[in-house]
Amino acid sequence: MVRVVLLLLASNLFAQIPVKVVVVAMFERGKDTGDQPGEFQFWVEREHLDRIFEMPGTYHPPRMNDKGVLGTVTGVGTAKAAASIMALGMDKRFDFSKAYWLVAGIGGGDPQDVSLGSAVWAKHVIDGDLGYEIDAREIPKEWPTGMVPLRKTVPYEQPLRPELEGEAYTLNLSLTDWAFALTKDIHLDDSEKMQASRARFEGFPNAQRPPLVAEGDTLSASTFWHGALMNQWANDWVKYYTRGSGNYMISAMEDSGTMQALTFLAKAHLVDLQRVLVLRTVSNFDMPPPGVTASDDLKTMIFGAYSAYMPALESAHKVGSTVVHYLTEHWDEVKDTPPRAK
Repeated sequence: MVRVVLLLLASNLFAQIPVKVVVVAMFERGKDTGDQPGEFQFWVEREHLDRIFEMPGTYHPPRMNDKGVLGTVTGVGTAKAAASIMALGMDKRFDFSKAYWLVAGIGGGDPQDVSLGSAVWAKHVIDGDLGYEIDAREIPKEWPTGMVPLRKTVPYEQPLRPELEGEAYTLNLSLTDWAFALTKDIHLDDSEKMQASRARFEGFPNAQRPPLVAEGDTLSASTFWHGALMNQWANDWVKYYTRGSGNYMISAMEDSGTMQALTFLAKAHLVDLQRVLVLRTVSNFDMPPPGVTASDDLKTMIFGAYSAYMPALESAHKVGSTVVHYLTEHWDEVKDTPPRAK
């Protein structure tokens, strides 16, 4: 009898906590609650992520609520994101085998496609760091950019290599379509400040629209780049790595690192890569309005003071939580099979 009791106690001691949804934020400005928010604070406060797990091997202690939602902060940049997600995914206290992963953060939007405060569900995550680069002052005149894909000798050289090394990730498109269909009609907050800011983008009709929910692609790079020429590079780089099917809409600094870690964790059968969603919301444009130089516009890119910083945080939670709530409230339906757009 004593042995049976000890075995039961041991099994309970090491029982894993089942996780339904992981919300991945990239930065928090101060404390998790009660001060100027970063990407994590609204999730902590509004989703009651009150249980804190000490985890010295990751950037920020994850937090969880009683509905099976776990939130984490990766830190800024692809390296911190990859290391943090890997550490979290390997933690034996949690069972992520059925968990959905929602990356929810802000980024710089392409004014050709989206407006300030808009939310973009990513179909592809493209890495903007892996490659060769020649200084802009030394590139041949016939080159459109100094960026060259790995194992190639000129920009956008064809054919695309069949075996990539982390340059591109295609998400579960049916799951992404479902998330978009569920959230596309959500009303996103607008403001006079945002209206005045986007009014400067004459000749960019999509930039002048009120905030909206869209589907597109994100480019992930640890360098914060800015300007019309860099925007053109981002569009071309995404088209190259998606074989012409992708449409760059918003920039990010962590998503390719997160996707790489999740890919490795999936190979170890710890997570399901078909349950990953990436949502980025537009806190600023990635290029200046007509008549303003990139260098002058970059001076306005003060961390936490972007033209739509707070609205973008609100959009990320409003759109993202709609998906999170559906998944947790319909768990019996989505536990074994990811939802699909009807």
